[in-house]
Amino acid sequence: MGNVSELESSLWAAADNLRANSKLTSSEYCMPVLGIIFLRHATNRYAAAVQQIESEQASGRMPRRPLTAADFLKRRALLLPAEARYDSLTRLPKGASLGSALVEAMNAIERDFEPLRDQLPKDYERFGNDLLEDLLRVFDSESLRRAEGDVFGRIYEYFLMKFAMQGAQDNGEFFTPPALVQMIVNVIEPERGIIFDPACGSGGMFVQSSHFVETLGLDAGHRLTFYGQEKTGTTIRLAKMNLAVHGLEGDIREANTFYDDVHTLYGRCDRVMANPPFNVDMVDAEKAMTDRRLPFGLPGVNKANKVSNGNYLWISYFWSYLKATGRAGFVMSSQASSAGNQERDVRRKLVETGDVDVMVAIRSNFFYTRTVPCELWFFDRAKPAPSGSGRAARHPAGGGAASAAPNGAPVQPPLPLGDGPEAGVGALNQKGNVLMLDARNVYRKVTRKIYDFSPEQLRNLSAVVWLYRGQQDRFLGLVRSYVDRLAAACGRLPEAQGALAAALDAVRGPLAAFAGKASALEALTAEKRQALTAALAAWQAEGSAFAASSAGLLEDLAAFCQRLTATPAASNAQQHAARQAFEPLAVRAKALLHQLDGLGKLAGRATQAASDLAGEGPAAGLYERRAASRRLKDLDDARQVAAEPLQEALYLHRQIAWLQERFPEAVFAAVPGLCRVVSQADIAAADWSLTPGRYVGVAPAEVDADFDFAQAIRDIHAELADLNRDAAALAATIQANLEGLAL
Repeated sequence: MGNVSELESSLWAAADNLRANSKLTSSEYCMPVLGIIFLRHATNRYAAAVQQIESEQASGRMPRRPLTAADFLKRRALLLPAEARYDSLTRLPKGASLGSALVEAMNAIERDFEPLRDQLPKDYERFGNDLLEDLLRVFDSESLRRAEGDVFGRIYEYFLMKFAMQGAQDNGEFFTPPALVQMIVNVIEPERGIIFDPACGSGGMFVQSSHFVETLGLDAGHRLTFYGQEKTGTTIRLAKMNLAVHGLEGDIREANTFYDDVHTLYGRCDRVMANPPFNVDMVDAEKAMTDRRLPFGLPGVNKANKVSNGNYLWISYFWSYLKATGRAGFVMSSQASSAGNQERDVRRKLVETGDVDVMVAIRSNFFYTRTVPCELWFFDRAKPAPSGSGRAARHPAGGGAASAAPNGAPVQPPLPLGDGPEAGVGALNQKGNVLMLDARNVYRKVTRKIYDFSPEQLRNLSAVVWLYRGQQDRFLGLVRSYVDRLAAACGRLPEAQGALAAALDAVRGPLAAFAGKASALEALTAEKRQALTAALAAWQAEGSAFAASSAGLLEDLAAFCQRLTATPAASNAQQHAARQAFEPLAVRAKALLHQLDGLGKLAGRATQAASDLAGEGPAAGLYERRAASRRLKDLDDARQVAAEPLQEALYLHRQIAWLQERFPEAVFAAVPGLCRVVSQADIAAADWSLTPGRYVGVAPAEVDADFDFAQAIRDIHAELADLNRDAAALAATIQANLEGLAL
């Protein structure tokens, strides 16, 4: 399907351009656009299900009979009425009301699919036909009609994110950044059972949980049961559409979790996940006082009989909803982990249960609408007691006993999740111990305002948790995957280098021919030809050096890959050997990338010199500027293709080094500035603080040997472009406001 990230960006640019030209606000435009994405995706899934059913009927695996809604739900699709299929809308006769047709499409889906009853957008009739026609066309390219897998699910989530960044729907609070959701999923591993989000927003926690199950080769629809509560009706619509667009169902209800437990899930959940609102200070203490979901008591009440800060209400709820084998992961304000007074008392009781598992500190700027830092909290009610202790974990008086009773057999995760503590490694995740993980220095810059984790950073942080749990096999499996991907990147180099050589020849040949023809023109003096002659000579010298360096590196990389094939990097020693063997090759790969950049600059210089020379009257008819420009662009594309495998190999080598330098024995160790396992005694001595930075210390200063100056310049240019876009948008807003004043 090509580069999905580029597709997402191009679709957003097209759709947002329509919004800008229509002068609609993001909140006015959000739901209608998401509704059209939903229709496109539902049509794709419907068509794929029909094709699958016809294939099964043709092979005799399914009887020929009238199809039912269940036949489609089994294949994660809806049995779409004819009027709700995307192609029916795009084939409407000229002059037909698209607004009315879209409303009827939404009504037809709701009529046949109860979970979406009264949830889909239906305010299309207020939009002009031209705007709706353009919107339908944006999502009707051939590539989108043939989109497979969860491409449209990604596009839907991408649009949710972009609308959140623009401040749509209650300041974007309905959307939790995917990197944080993925980190929560990676740690609590929602492999089966009841998944509950009591502040579910647009349902991102549910979607990522389904992806986790699917990566294990399992069916999320059969293994996971989703329950959600959300206080805003519009956001519930987003959540139900988000689930449906991924082929999922869930029971999501409108409720204020501070006062309502509409699903009665106390002590029943396998996994609890949430990003609740921080620092709420208007909860009625009288209503909350007798809530069985608060076994640790109220965190503090002010003179107005309101709970001073609702953070510890949420934290208590999450613990109370868990069954005896359950895990919870949630986002929380960073100030909660060290808050004093009654909040400290609640935190002490919680720590004394022994169920606090992992604390992760996240730097600022991960959220789209607020810049504050946060922390991820994780509970594990099934953590083993210390070996030989024979003591059960302490529970708070008046609570814990009811929710601690088993509700079903303990979850037995499949082998890809690891099989418990490794013999001889030692498990640190015992009752009373807490993994403190300070991830504030781990991030990727997306824009000047927004940071996130790269996929590899997420895996690396998860690998720290695996070692804490004694799952050395998973750590080694991750490193091996990096080694294998590194080798695969190297394997793509010969083809990419061949295409580059052809593109270089395609540019250099005509330039050399032009130089030869120009030299025969008596009207052109040697002085006038000097710039082109010098540029071609410099290019020839650099090209010869590049060819020699490239050939030698390709030969040595091939030998490196052959050794890996003969002896796969399975053990820790083999993986260290693989990294060390690649290190001198990495130095040469960096040098080759610089040479590649130099070749591009020399090609551009020679092309410009030829264009200047062609400006001289006698040579004007000997040079085709348009063809030369096209060949130069093709060369730039070929250079990028040739650079990508080298850049990927270097990047993966850095990931291997990051893990191995911190955990050289592939077992957990305290790493200054990153991680440390602390005991209840350590936490008690620190006034029951759960702030990771208080325990892990400060990382020693490092010299970044891999500092990429060219990438730094590209980042600066990207930031400048971002600022320019903001300035243009602000100028347009000011202009529109002035026009509105009719001055």
